[in-house]
Amino acid sequence: MTKTYDFYVLYTADGYFYGGFSDDAKRRFKTHQAGLGAKFTRVKSRHPLQLIYQETFDNKHDALSAEAKFKRLTRKQKETFLTQHGVAAAIWQRPKPR
Repeated sequence: MTKTYDFYVLYTADGYFYGGFSDDAKRRFKTHQAGLGAKFTRVKSRHPLQLIYQETFDNKHDALSAEAKFKRLTRKQKETFLTQHGVAAAIWQRPKPR
């Protein structure tokens, strides 16, 4: 069995998108939720996190490339990408908790 890699997008409680890659997006998401992931997702005000998108690739290069492309997009372009890939816009259009 060949190893696969995931590009994934988290949505933070304070309204940000976080793109990442891993050989197991669900396991990595649990790491982020536990406050042990990337520095960006360790901030308490960003929790709870939601795993809103995941795409699996046959190799690390393609997953890293997808992550890099996503990170270069503007906020509006990220929203368009996500809706075009079946993610409900209602996720980021909800009023933010105060």
